[in-house]
Amino acid sequence: MIDMRPVFYVIGLVVAILGATMLVPMAVDLYYDSDDWAVFLTSAVITVVVGGTMAIATANSAGPGLTIRQTFLLTTLIWIALPLFGALPFILGELDARLVDAFFEAMSGMTTTGSTVFSGLDDLPAGLLLWRSMLQWFGGIGIIIVAMVFLPELKVGGMQVFRTEAFDTMGKVLPRAVEIAGQLIWIYIGLTMANALAYLVLGMGPFDAINHALTTMSTGGFSTRDASFGAFQGPAEYVASVFMILASLPFVRYIQIVAGTARPIFTDPQVRAYLGVILTLTITMTIFRMVVNADNFEHGFREGLFNVTSIISGTGYASTDYQLWGTFPMVAFFFIGLIGGCAGSTSCSVKVFRYQLLFAAVKAQVRSIHSPHGVFTPRYDGRTVGEDVLSSVMVFFVMFVVSLGVLSVALSLTGLDMVTSISGAATALANVGPGLGDIIGPSGNFAPINDAAKWILIAAMLIGRLELLSVYVLFTLRFWRN
Repeated sequence: MIDMRPVFYVIGLVVAILGATMLVPMAVDLYYDSDDWAVFLTSAVITVVVGGTMAIATANSAGPGLTIRQTFLLTTLIWIALPLFGALPFILGELDARLVDAFFEAMSGMTTTGSTVFSGLDDLPAGLLLWRSMLQWFGGIGIIIVAMVFLPELKVGGMQVFRTEAFDTMGKVLPRAVEIAGQLIWIYIGLTMANALAYLVLGMGPFDAINHALTTMSTGGFSTRDASFGAFQGPAEYVASVFMILASLPFVRYIQIVAGTARPIFTDPQVRAYLGVILTLTITMTIFRMVVNADNFEHGFREGLFNVTSIISGTGYASTDYQLWGTFPMVAFFFIGLIGGCAGSTSCSVKVFRYQLLFAAVKAQVRSIHSPHGVFTPRYDGRTVGEDVLSSVMVFFVMFVVSLGVLSVALSLTGLDMVTSISGAATALANVGPGLGDIIGPSGNFAPINDAAKWILIAAMLIGRLELLSVYVLFTLRFWRN
């Protein structure tokens, strides 16, 4: 039997910390003279008391570490507990949201998906808007730590390829969670502040600049406006594109830069491939806009760069309804969302390195067919890729496709049309944000869909954010046996 007390101890501590952060939007509401400040105070008290009680009750079981099974449980349960308590301000506040809508919004925030069920954002209390952005910012730093510390150790989806080099800075292996988290948080804060300052310089108001910096660096995509980034078209789109790219690069490289070693970020195969894909897609979309849509070069390039970067990084900002550009861009953006950024970043979806490993395996197989007596081994970043890594990656791809199919069918059974079902399943599983169609497309939101579909999408967002297998393993009998 698994000892759950250490798991609940960590969850209790993190939940209590989440409750304490609710005092920030409370202060903002007080500043703007909004009555919603009392909602955040109430939510903070509830969250701190419940989380603190849980931590105190299980404190005597806290040890120096967790077992593999406890880590699997912690990774999933903490991503359920935080959105559950994070939903309280939406339920108790001006929105008066139902549980399903509040939990959907909070899960979308913590998983940095960016899908929303709320409209009238321009008129919402400042505290609620800031809380949505904060949830995404917390989710962004949380998933970086999970991707760098836990998933490589748990051998999820081929992440074990980063087990040794991810922590190697200046010739020594960094201590795991605590020291890495400390360095990451400061780097994350620094980049967020730089992003906010850049938005301010370009004329964005202080409140909008802070909120969009929080959701840009987390590649989350929540906005303070119903028009999303369409309300800030112009030079701000270039700034957003740059920081979305920075947020979707491996954060271990930033740790190495701070330590005085900048070379790895320029030689990282993930980074080179990711930037190459963005450049290729941007040029393609720019040419399409100029030739087919009769757009001028600067506008076509800016909208192409911004929307390509927004979708491939999983941010999900919408500056325009790209469905109006034509069939090719609509189909292209659907598949772009299934690429994702680099491992160890705030971005989501499949991740570039998995495609690289897949192509390496295919290349080795083709060469072995041409030369049956030769020995061809897939390689990644100059290193031989082990069978366990390739197996994990292949299983991930298979489970991703199967999950996408099952979710699409499940959504269609709730009464949604085919486009909404397939794109909804894809955008939730890949944590991208907008789907396709009139309902959940770039100019719509998820409010009109039925409750059953929302619960399915909530589960999909959780599963996709935690790399599928770390959640699925909890449903196997072997996991629960000693």
